[in-house]
Parts: sequence; structure tokens; C-alpha cells
Amino acid sequence: MDRRESDRLIKSLLEAGRKQRVSRRHFMEGSLAAGLTVAAATSLWTKDVQAQTPKRGGLFRVGVHDGNTTDSMDPGTTESVYMIQMSHIFRSYLTEITNTNQLGPDIAVSWSASDDASEWRFELASGVTFHSGKPLTAADAKASLDYHRGEDSASAAKALLADVEDITTEGDNILIIKMKSGNADLPYLLSDYHLVMLPSVDGKVDWASGDGTGPYKIVNHEPGVATEFTRHEGWHREGAYFDGVRLTVLNDANARQTALITGDVDAITDVDLKTISLLQRAPGVVLDNVASGSHVTLPMFCDVAPFDNVDVRLALKYAIDRQEIIDRILFGYGSIGNDHPIAPSLPYWADLEQRVYDPEKAKFHLKKAGAEGLKVSLSAADSVMSGAVDMCVLYSEQAKAAGIDIEVVREPADGYWSNVWLVKPFVFVQWGARPTPDVMFSLAYKDDAAWNESHWQNPRFNELLLQAKSELDDAKRTQMYAEMQMLCKDDGGTIVPFFRNRTMARRENVQHPEEIAGNWELDGARGYHRWWFS
Repeated sequence: MDRRESDRLIKSLLEAGRKQRVSRRHFMEGSLAAGLTVAAATSLWTKDVQAQTPKRGGLFRVGVHDGNTTDSMDPGTTESVYMIQMSHIFRSYLTEITNTNQLGPDIAVSWSASDDASEWRFELASGVTFHSGKPLTAADAKASLDYHRGEDSASAAKALLADVEDITTEGDNILIIKMKSGNADLPYLLSDYHLVMLPSVDGKVDWASGDGTGPYKIVNHEPGVATEFTRHEGWHREGAYFDGVRLTVLNDANARQTALITGDVDAITDVDLKTISLLQRAPGVVLDNVASGSHVTLPMFCDVAPFDNVDVRLALKYAIDRQEIIDRILFGYGSIGNDHPIAPSLPYWADLEQRVYDPEKAKFHLKKAGAEGLKVSLSAADSVMSGAVDMCVLYSEQAKAAGIDIEVVREPADGYWSNVWLVKPFVFVQWGARPTPDVMFSLAYKDDAAWNESHWQNPRFNELLLQAKSELDDAKRTQMYAEMQMLCKDDGGTIVPFFRNRTMARRENVQHPEEIAGNWELDGARGYHRWWFS
């Protein structure tokens, strides 16, 4: 056989071996037939089959950053990294982002849409049970989504479902969602971490009890401290290889890395890039470095002086040296941002002219605004991202060349999301990647979005957002999203300095598939059911 046929055979043998569909003997025979030596075939079996074959057992201990005593199980208010991780452990969603960053099923096993994408039909998996033993039905799925839709809803996901006209059911396993206009992204949208499946009675959901349909159920939970889980034996999917999971809040980067090195935890959600080289040399530790659309924002309240002047906003955008920040704060583990939230690795990224560090242009815009000698305060906490405060201090130094005085305020880690974000007018924020522009724009840039963190109001942007949802011509949709990114860049109230890689670490006995998702930490917060101990 030729090389191409040989490679295909080896690849199929590896896949069959990992799924335990062939024995070692048959794997060796096939590998030898493909032209491998006995030594090479043995090495493949050991490293690429046995080590990559999931095994059940063990307690998976994870050190997680950004945990708060104010964290709530209310999915409408979920915002911290800790609660995002936790939600994916004990709750389920209609869809998920797979380890290859594609859309896949969770509770919904299939879906289809009308020709204009205005009506979607979801078939739910059979035999799904909550941890309490209650069967999940389409009525629970409907109530779970309706929870975010009511007029009085304070959910951050309300904007995501604003275009839903009605939700109905057919029997226990069919959910029908009718949109006010077509939305080709609806299945992607339903993977958002707020939109969990909850138990319901007469259309009213119960989120406070912690009952869920996820791979693990809660044994003990202390907000801001730790949570313990045990496997849900009635889980509807493959995976959940660990017997249990324990999350521990470790907001301090040094404490997280020390716990990993000493073996007190098996994985950590975020690595301090300043000491990443030391961590990589630690025995028994493996670094996961995954390209991502995760990004940092520095939102400015556009309805609060001095940020209500677009020239002030532009001055602050020209006063930041993005490349120096990537080099000195991220140590190269990221890519440059352009003041909009769509990464080059994501669909519909627009190749706009890159904004560069230009103190003279910043001065020009300050003079135009009548704001020479500008002084502002910028709030940050390292619990949001390792190095957050250092980044803001570096930005402050860069801005001095433009005559801008930025006072960096180091905020307490606990309560940052309730006391600082959406409260103070200029802050440091880290966002996870969203699968499509519509989801990101609807959450944080739409005029009436609960998480419109810059209070930005742009009629043309909102007009395009509505049009793009139902536009099925991909070329036209691409043009719309390009214009929206340009509006964010040139008029918006958000500085986006960079897109950062996901840098996580684990003990070498923790195994995962060859590819892992980059939308959230630890394989899109799905490592708890996709990973295993060797």
C-alpha cells in the first residue's frame, strides 16, 4: 500500500484502539501490515492508545480562579469563571461546543429549522434524569429558557433570547422555538453558559436547590471556598470518568501553581505567565496552551464624562501599546486586538486596519475633545486574570506619552463582579470566546443588553445586528459583521488590547483528547466529563 493508504489505516487503527474496538493483537497486526516496525507499533499502542483510552476512577481536584462569596446558583447571574466551570459540572445545556470547537449535542440530540430559520425543532435525548430522580421533559427545557425571557427577568441572557417569539412542546421530547425573524445561529446561542436545563413545576423553575442533569451532582457547596461533586450515574452521555470532582477557589496565582506542583490539585484553570517557564520545568506538570477567542476588554461608560466624548475614547485607544502588552504581560501567549471582540480565529473576523500605538494621534483627539491633561481611574483585580493589574500599570505608563494620567485601582478579588464590573466607569474585564459574532454582540454590545458594559448606543450597529441574525446569504452577512466590527473599533466604548491563549496546567496523569476547546478554561469547562486519569 502507498503512504497515504498506510496513514489512513494507522489513523483508523488508533481510533478503534482508543474506543476499545480492537485488541492489542489486532492493532499490532494492522500496524505491521501498514508498514510499521514492531517497536513503532508497540510505541503507538502504549502512547497513543493505552494512554488515550479513558478509564474510570479517581477524584479530580481542580484549583479555580475567580471564585467569590457572592457567587450564586442563579444561572441568570452567572458571571465568574468559578461558576462557569461549576455550571458545566452539575448542569446540562441543549447544545455544547465540542473539544474541536464545533457545535455538538447535549440534551438536544438533533435539530432542524424552517427554510427561513425562523422556527427551530429540537429533539431531546430520552431517559434524561435530574439528580433528584425527576425525568427531564420538554416542559422543563421550555421553562428553563422562559426563565430568562420574562419582562421582569434580570438575567444577563435576556438579550440572547429577545428575538424568541414563542416556545412550545410536542410530547416529552420535542421543543419548538419560534423566532420573530430568522436566526441561523440559534443552536450555537443555546450553548451559552447561562442557558442551563432546570427542573420545573407548572412552568416555574427551581434553580436554588442545585438539582441538575449534568455529569456530577453536588455533595457540598460553599461559595467562594470549594465545591464537592460525585458522579451522576444516570447521566445521559458517555464520559464522566472521574468518581468525583472537587473545585477549590484559589484566586492567587502563586497559590494555584504551588498546589499543582505539590500535588494538592490535579489541574488549575489559569497559569501566571510571569512564572510559566518555571512551571514548565516542574516534574510531573503539563501545560495546555490553546489558541482562543478569549479576550480582555477595558470598557468605558459612554454615558459618563469624560468617556461620553468619542474623541476621548479614541485617545485612550491610541494610547495603548498592544504589542508591548502581549510581549511583557502575556509573554507572547496571545494575539493583538483591534477594539472589537471578534478574534482572527473566529468566523466573520474582519481584516480591518490595525490600530497602533500613536501618542500623537491620542493628543490630537484629546485636543479635539478639549480634554488635554486627561486623568481617569482604571479598576482591576488579578483574580480576573493573572497579570491584570500589571497590564493596567503598563498601560498607564504608555499613556503618559500622550499626556494621559491613568490611576490604576487594585480592587479586592472577592466581589469584583458585583462591586466593580458594570458599576465603575473604566474597568478590566476578561471575556470567554463566544461561538458566533451574534452571541458576543447580543450579550455585550446591543443597546439594551444587560451586559452592555460600556453603555454604548449606536443605532446603525443595532440595525445591522437585527439584519444579520436572519441573513442567510453568507457574503452579505460577512459584510454586515465587518461593518459592525468597524463601528465597535471607531465609535465603541471598549478597548480590546489582545486575544489571549488559554494557558492551563495539569498533572501528567490527567489525560484528555488530542484536541481541547478554547472557549473556556479546561476544555470549554467540559474537561470534568471529557478527561480522565491514566
